[in-house]
Amino acid sequence: MASDAVAVEGAAQKRRRDLRNYTLGTAAYWTETLVDGATRTLVLFYFDRLGYSPLQVASLFVLYEVAGIVTNLVGGWLAARLGLKITLFMGLAIQIVALCMLGFAPASLLVVAYVMASQALSGVAKDLTKMSSKSAVKLVVRDSDDSALYRWVAILTGSKNALKGIGFFLGGLLLTLVGFRAAMLIMAAMVLAALLASSSLMRGHLGRPDKTAKFTKMFSNNRAVNVLAAARIFLFASRDVWFVVGLPFFLYTVVGWSFWEVGTLLAVWVIGYGGVQALAPRFVRRRVKGSGGEPDGRTVIWLALGLAVCPAAIALALTEHIDPAIAIVVGLIPFGVVFAMNSAVHSYLILAYSDADKVTMNVGFYYMANAVGRLAGTVLSGLIYEWNGLTACLWTSAGFVLAAGVLSLLLPRESADVAQRARVSPAA
Repeated sequence: MASDAVAVEGAAQKRRRDLRNYTLGTAAYWTETLVDGATRTLVLFYFDRLGYSPLQVASLFVLYEVAGIVTNLVGGWLAARLGLKITLFMGLAIQIVALCMLGFAPASLLVVAYVMASQALSGVAKDLTKMSSKSAVKLVVRDSDDSALYRWVAILTGSKNALKGIGFFLGGLLLTLVGFRAAMLIMAAMVLAALLASSSLMRGHLGRPDKTAKFTKMFSNNRAVNVLAAARIFLFASRDVWFVVGLPFFLYTVVGWSFWEVGTLLAVWVIGYGGVQALAPRFVRRRVKGSGGEPDGRTVIWLALGLAVCPAAIALALTEHIDPAIAIVVGLIPFGVVFAMNSAVHSYLILAYSDADKVTMNVGFYYMANAVGRLAGTVLSGLIYEWNGLTACLWTSAGFVLAAGVLSLLLPRESADVAQRARVSPAA
C-alpha cells in the first residue's frame, strides 16, 4: 500500500511539473508569436516606404517559408532526441539573433538579400517554438481524454493567431513611435526576457528525450498522419494563394485603400480567426455525432466542402461587378470562420493520431507540410495575381480546398483514439 501511495504521489508531482513547464513554454511561444506578427508588419511597412512593390516585399518572406519546411522536418527529429525544452530555447535564441540583425544594421545593409536572411532565421525560430509548444500539449492531457486534448489544442492554436493579429498592430505602433531599428531591439528584449524566464523556471525535461531517435523516422508510417499532412498542404495553400499578395495588392491598387487600412483589416481578421479557433470545439460538437463529439475524418470533409464555397462566392461577386470592398469584407467573415474550424480540427487530429512517444516527429512532419502549403500559396499568389488578378487567385483557392477535401476521404472515419492505432508497414 505504501509503495502504491508513493507511486501515485510521484505521478502527481510529475504531472504538476509537466503542467508548469508547459505553461512556461506556452508563455514563451506567445511572446514569439506576438513578435513574429509585429516583425512581419514592420518589414512590410518599412520596405513599402522605401518604394518596394508588393511582389518585391513578398519575396522577402520566401526564405522564411522555406526555412519553415526544413525546420519542421529537422526540428521534430531534434526535439525527439534532445527534448522539447532544448528546441524551445533554440527557437527563442535564434529569434533574438534575427531581430538584432535588423536592429543593429546600418541602412546600407538593409537590402533584400540581408533581410531575406534575417527572415529565414525568424522562420526557423517561429517553427521551433511552435512545434515545441504544440507537441507539449500531449504531455499534460491523458492519452484517453480526447475531449480535453481537443479543447487544449483549440485554445493554444486560437490564442496564437489572435496574438499574431495583435502583433500586426504592435508592429505598426512601434514603427510610428520609435522607428524600425529601435522597434526590432525592443522586440529582441521581449524575447530575451521570455528566454531567461523559461530557462530559469523550468524543471526537468519538457517531454522525454530519446537518444535513439533516427532522422529517417521523421517520415511517418502512420497512414492517417500522412493523409492529414497532404490535406494540410492544400488547405494552407488555399488561404495564402489569395491572402498573401493578391488580396493586399488588390485592395491597394483597385479598391484604393491605404496600407494602414489594409493592415487593419488583416489584423482584425487574424484576431477574429484566432478567436473562432479557440471556440472551435463548441461549434464543431454541435454537428458531430459520437462519443464526446470529437471530430474525425468525416468532419474534415464537410468543413472542406463548406470552405470551398467561400472563395468561389467572392470570385462570383467580383465577376458580377458587386462593390469589391463589400464583396471582400463580407466574404472574409465566413471564410475566416470555416477556415479556423478546419485548422483547429486538423491541429487536434495530428495529436490524436500520434502516439505519445512519436508526437514530436509527427508534429514536425505535419507542420513541414503546413510550411510547404504556405510557401506554395505565397509564390502562386504573386504569379496568379500578375497573370489574371484576384479572381483567378480565388478560383485557385477553391480548387485547393476541394483537393484537401478529396484527400480527407482517406482519413479514418472512426474516433481518433481508434484511428491513432491505424498503422501501415513502411513497405506499404
